[in-house]
Amino acid sequence: MSVPVRRVQARDSAAAAQLPDDLSPLLRRIYAARHVTSGAELATGLDALLPVGSLPMVQEAAALLLRHAAGRVLIVGDFDADGATSTALMMHALTEWGFRSVDFLVPDRFRFGYGLTPGIVEQARERRPSLIVTVDNGISSFEGVVAARALGIDVLVTDHHLPGEQLPDANVIVNPNLPGSNFGSRALAGVGVAFYVLFTLQRALQAGGRWPAGARSVAHWLDLVALGTVADLVPLDANNRVLVGQGLRRMRAGQCVPGMLALLEVAKRDAASVVAADLGYAVGPRLNAAGRLDDMSIGIRCLIAREPAAARALAVELDELNRQRRQIEADMQTQAQAAVKSVGAWRDGERHAGLSLFDAGWHQGVVGLVASRIKDRTGRPVVAFAPAGDGLELRGSARSIPGVHVRDVLESISTRHTGLIKRFGGHAMAAGLTIDMPDLDRFARAFDSAVAERLAQVESDDVVWTDGALPDAEISLVTAQLLRDAGPWGQAFPEPTFEGEFEIESARVIGEKHMKCWLRPVGSQARFDAIAFNLLDGERFAAPPQGRMRLAYRLDINHWQGERRLQLLIEHIESPYN
Repeated sequence: MSVPVRRVQARDSAAAAQLPDDLSPLLRRIYAARHVTSGAELATGLDALLPVGSLPMVQEAAALLLRHAAGRVLIVGDFDADGATSTALMMHALTEWGFRSVDFLVPDRFRFGYGLTPGIVEQARERRPSLIVTVDNGISSFEGVVAARALGIDVLVTDHHLPGEQLPDANVIVNPNLPGSNFGSRALAGVGVAFYVLFTLQRALQAGGRWPAGARSVAHWLDLVALGTVADLVPLDANNRVLVGQGLRRMRAGQCVPGMLALLEVAKRDAASVVAADLGYAVGPRLNAAGRLDDMSIGIRCLIAREPAAARALAVELDELNRQRRQIEADMQTQAQAAVKSVGAWRDGERHAGLSLFDAGWHQGVVGLVASRIKDRTGRPVVAFAPAGDGLELRGSARSIPGVHVRDVLESISTRHTGLIKRFGGHAMAAGLTIDMPDLDRFARAFDSAVAERLAQVESDDVVWTDGALPDAEISLVTAQLLRDAGPWGQAFPEPTFEGEFEIESARVIGEKHMKCWLRPVGSQARFDAIAFNLLDGERFAAPPQGRMRLAYRLDINHWQGERRLQLLIEHIESPYN
């Protein structure tokens, strides 16, 4: 049985919003639909950032770092883009600010798994650090912290993942989600937490007369903060929009690290016109490919490279890894979709609430992408599992939908079924976990049941939300540029999407699964260039649809042979008679 057709529905933008008078009616409507209630929430200047000192324990973190300025500081990162950018940010800042010895270590996900494990501490011991700083991890690294401190190594944990009931026995922990935290943004990514710690350290160095001559502010590396924030899919609340907006501004001005420019180049993106979507769909995947298939050290070395030639060589290597990742993912997607069609998405004629998928041949570095794609296709939370290295365990990546906090789901399963989940961690939309192979069926039933309880309390996600219809005159290059400048758009602050009925004309297949066509609004003579990516998957459309259809679409600017042209990106197609 196929996945049900999703329906198009406009967001409610009727809520009163005290927005600036000079905003266009279209932007007022769009912002109101995203619950923006004042112009202050749209500010993206650094002065709109939440006060640095309002993040608990940043002062203590800065003091701990200062005590080790003459020692050996080892940054222990994570193997995703957030962890890589956090590590690179720390490396750049501490090195430039006069710390005597700064190095990094990132876990091999296939040997050690996630976080500061005892195995990683044993590796770190060989470098004789006086201080270990975790970035984008550590809040659940109980045994690793104990092992480090037993060796006389101080530990600073900087993380954004949700803590459990117990906290690690680190010297200092900085996390906006700690119990009792009154910080105004719980949505900081790991790189955002690192930025706040370094900003506080910068002030301490300046106040103490220890600021090196010619040293650059931590704001100089906001391009890294923007990349990590967007790639980690954390909600773009007002504070994160400041961080991302400032980072994009620096990229467009060419003020970014050589590795960022190199990654944009291999991804065929123009730094002068880069937007958040370019970071999420082009740069982030290339950086993540290293951690998924090989060693995230490649990505970190690209981001900390000082010479453009070195950065370019590493970016090319990351691009090739990303090509390999896409092929592996495509094969896994085919298998996962077959599983969903046969038994995965349905139970006695009704949809499963949560899906658990596994194949013995799947690659554990790519299961998160599989879970994400199947989640998008089915509108349900998904866990995709692959065998761990020893063959006795399964490592899974979970992806969720709005209203279902997946880490809370895993915690409830762990509480009700003691020992079923061996390890887990994450946040609202994504999480990771480890189970024993024989427990897969039991976990699948528990996950389905726990998700069902939460789905009963939220609205259905079988909806393609839009910002309503656009008059023909507003389907223009001018409007596309207006929306491009009105971001940054991203997770929980979605890029504007519109709806309407169109005649699909001159449709043709490109790249096997994509459709290129011209669109004519019903009752109009206007015609618009359009493209739909990954439309022809054989499930809903085996050939390009023709005739009158209801569409959800976004406005995009296509750069071609030096010209800027309007292009409509089709997000969803359905019959107007549904």
